[in-house]
Amino acid sequence: MIQGQGLRDKGKVQNSYPLSLVPFPLGGWFVKLPELKIGNKTAKIPIVQGGMAIRLSTARLAAAVANEGGIGLIAASGMAHDELRYEIKLARSLTDGIIGINIMVAASDFAGIVHTAMDAGIDLIVAGAGFSRDIFGLGRASGTPIVPIVSSVKLAKISQKLGAAAVVVEGKEAGGHLGTDISVRELIEPIRAAVTIPLIAAGGVLTGKDIVDVLKMGANGVQMGSRFAASLESNGAPSLKEYYLKSKPEDVVVINSPVGLPGRAVRTPFSKRVMEGNVPPKTCDSCLKACKHNFCIVRALTRAQQGDLETGLVFTGEYMPRIEEILPAKEIIRRLVTEAEEFYQP
Repeated sequence: MIQGQGLRDKGKVQNSYPLSLVPFPLGGWFVKLPELKIGNKTAKIPIVQGGMAIRLSTARLAAAVANEGGIGLIAASGMAHDELRYEIKLARSLTDGIIGINIMVAASDFAGIVHTAMDAGIDLIVAGAGFSRDIFGLGRASGTPIVPIVSSVKLAKISQKLGAAAVVVEGKEAGGHLGTDISVRELIEPIRAAVTIPLIAAGGVLTGKDIVDVLKMGANGVQMGSRFAASLESNGAPSLKEYYLKSKPEDVVVINSPVGLPGRAVRTPFSKRVMEGNVPPKTCDSCLKACKHNFCIVRALTRAQQGDLETGLVFTGEYMPRIEEILPAKEIIRRLVTEAEEFYQP
């Protein structure tokens, strides 16, 4: 809260990002975080829950975030089409909020997943682990906002030119596949100067203060993965969530993914083996367009999601060790918004 005599005198808030000022019942003014508009959808709070595969972000988590005014993403990578249809339908039964999917461009079934989600009436599509030009035409044809994940001015400008509704700007702090070794806090300002579409900052955002920091830099919203991976509604096994809480900074490592990109993970016996050499799969499901065959990423991530921490790969953000509790998504968002609003106090 801001006890707003000074604000009333000045008539506006001197910040580089939009704020909403509304009367507060006990006097003064209550400062709200800005809404996040993507295409024809408007989220009441500028928080996108990251799409975490395989099957960490399913309908239950996405709907819980959407119910609080954010944007919930279903992680579609590794899902069969019928499973994805089911998850979207389930999410719709749990919320009237905004539901999207996240999909790896590197997935061999990328186009099929995109078509299935669009046919099911998904609100938006976030695409990462590669860059697709074709998806923008599909988005225009179906009226579905397309939001690519980018890590450079060049790709952000190309995205805007091709018709992106927004871009997720992802820095080195992010979990999973990485497109840069530069901090998101160094990427925001040059990309903000280069494009006019909404910019969603991702990587290293865990607190309300983090949200305010990146909004000040020019972001319109944030995407948060790790904080929601460690939520009650996350679809990971209890042992996986316990592993998150036990992790220490020195446990966070970078591995070489079969996708052809580096990936950030928590050290496990399996990731240690991958860092020491190849762990080639005995059989190949051809799940990637181009695979390095150093290990099977879909199976490794699935094993971790199911609680196998010996032979599973645990993707995570750089700051996962800072998380101390598994909380419901509602409480996570309440704390984030409360802290951000308190941070606006003079």
